[in-house]
Amino acid sequence: MTGIAYGISGTDWQERINYPRMRQERLCKAQAAMKKHGIAACIVNRPDNIRYFTGVKGPEFAPALRYALGFAEHDPVVYELGDMLEHNRVHCTWIKPENWRFSYCWLGGIGGPDSSWDAARKWAATIADDLKTKGVLKEKLGVDGMDEFASRALAELGITTTPIMPAMMEARRTKTADEINCTKMASAICNAAFYTCAAYSRPGVRDCDVGAEGLRTLMRSVADYCNAGSRSGPNTFEMYHMSNMDRLIQLGDLQTVNLCGTGFMGMRTCLYRSFIVGRKPNQKEKGFYRKCHDRVYSVINEIKPGATTADAAKHFADASEYHYEANERLLVAEVGHGVGLATYEQPVISRIFSFDHPMVFEPGMVIAVECREGEPGYGGVRLEENVVVTDSGHEVISTWPSDELMPVGVL
Repeated sequence: MTGIAYGISGTDWQERINYPRMRQERLCKAQAAMKKHGIAACIVNRPDNIRYFTGVKGPEFAPALRYALGFAEHDPVVYELGDMLEHNRVHCTWIKPENWRFSYCWLGGIGGPDSSWDAARKWAATIADDLKTKGVLKEKLGVDGMDEFASRALAELGITTTPIMPAMMEARRTKTADEINCTKMASAICNAAFYTCAAYSRPGVRDCDVGAEGLRTLMRSVADYCNAGSRSGPNTFEMYHMSNMDRLIQLGDLQTVNLCGTGFMGMRTCLYRSFIVGRKPNQKEKGFYRKCHDRVYSVINEIKPGATTADAAKHFADASEYHYEANERLLVAEVGHGVGLATYEQPVISRIFSFDHPMVFEPGMVIAVECREGEPGYGGVRLEENVVVTDSGHEVISTWPSDELMPVGVL
């Protein structure tokens, strides 16, 4: 692995992650994708797309609190939540003063349909004014997810919409050098959380105690979108997607810890590690882990420029191995997926999608690869690694040890 030789903060004496360059390169990639797809303007509501277009981060506690207009030929316009607007005018100086607006939001319709219609019409009118100013009012408008009020309000003004996500997925499919370094920094932060969780896990503590300690470490390490989830015993297989319960971890439990979604400067990771609590693993548990580990690395070894996701997907377990009806039962259990400003991005490596719709691996892709193995009622293991596609092959950038099932809480 190519290590990072610098720290988290910025300095005047060392070139580190170059955030202005990262913002500009993201905007250029988004605009290039819009031009390729014939989209002159788009309204983005998803926080990850807002950040990609504008570099501006904001609250996400209600739907469509804030949004941005992206243009193929002009600078973006940011519609910010009212009491965030003056702060971001000061802090986000790369957005031109004339491109700030306050947002209209109906908070998911809590005021009732009539008040929501009123707000949606105001929302649409301001968007139409900006589209007209830029000379693209008659062009189709890309959108990334709107409710019925927003859709109908635009339609009333004669604005034709089209999905923007195909263009955005294409733009975000490969990462810039600065984005990759942010992801590597996130992986280093995750190592600190795995260490904390491993050190704290022992018989008699609760899963929620382990998760809390992991979260404390992530927050102190300046991670954003922090997540640390512990599951133990029978909740590890099949995966019970309710982490940090008050279950007491017991001697001999299998345990999984996931840090999925944890990121640095918006660039997320998706990582799992497995432990055995209070003793060394027995042959059965070693067998679970070896099968899981071998599948993960069989997939990873297929990742190189020019190869396809179909080449890699063949190594994932088939539903028939678990007597399942269909591979959809393994949707997020045996999968590879891009990670970036969102936890799930392109490409996808999956028996569900990749054989009929293969994608070609390209340098700059960042991919999470995960598998699991175990026995219902007994428990199981899960492993997820993060990989960068390089010019000559791939680089595993998640560095917490994964060769063997690690004992924790052993006297």
